[in-house]
Amino acid sequence: MDLKDHIRAIPDFPTEGILFYDISTLLAHPWAWKHCVFQLAYAVSEYQPDVLAGIESRGFLVAAPLALELGCGFVMVRKQGKLPGETIEHTYDLEYGTDTIEIQSDAIEPGQKVVLLDDLLATGGTAAAAVALLRKVGGEVMAAQFIIELSFLNGRAKLDIPTGTLIAYDE
Repeated sequence: MDLKDHIRAIPDFPTEGILFYDISTLLAHPWAWKHCVFQLAYAVSEYQPDVLAGIESRGFLVAAPLALELGCGFVMVRKQGKLPGETIEHTYDLEYGTDTIEIQSDAIEPGQKVVLLDDLLATGGTAAAAVALLRKVGGEVMAAQFIIELSFLNGRAKLDIPTGTLIAYDE
C-alpha cells in the first residue's frame, strides 16, 4: 500500500505559497491507518522504547496508538500553558521570535528510553526543541520517527538522533 495515496495536499494553507500535507484523509481510511501504524511500529520497535513522546497536536494521533501497539507509555509535548500540574519548559528560537514547549515534570523517569513522534518533519525546529526538552527531564532520546518528511527543508539536519520517515516529499 502506498501511503502517499492517502495524504491530501492542500495548496495555500495555512498561508499562500504553502502546500500542506494533510493526514486526516489517512486517518479516515482504516486500512491505510492500520498499515501506517504497523510500519511505524516496525521502525520504532528496534529502539525498545519505554515511552513515546508525541508533539502537539498531530503527534498525539501518531504516538498514542503506536504506544498501545508497542505496549509502552505515551507522553505529550505541548505548547506552554496547556498541561496541568508541574511542568518543565523549553524555549527555542523561531525564524521571527521564540516559542515554548512543555512536558509534565513527572512524565518521564530519568533514564527511560524515549522515541519522539510527529506527523511531519519540516524545518526540524520544533522536533529539535522537543529532543532538548526530553533530555532536560532525563529521557534518553533514542530516535525520532515521522510519517511525512519535507526533505527539501533539510529538517533532519537539526536532529542529532536517528531519524526515520515513511513518506518523503522532495518539493
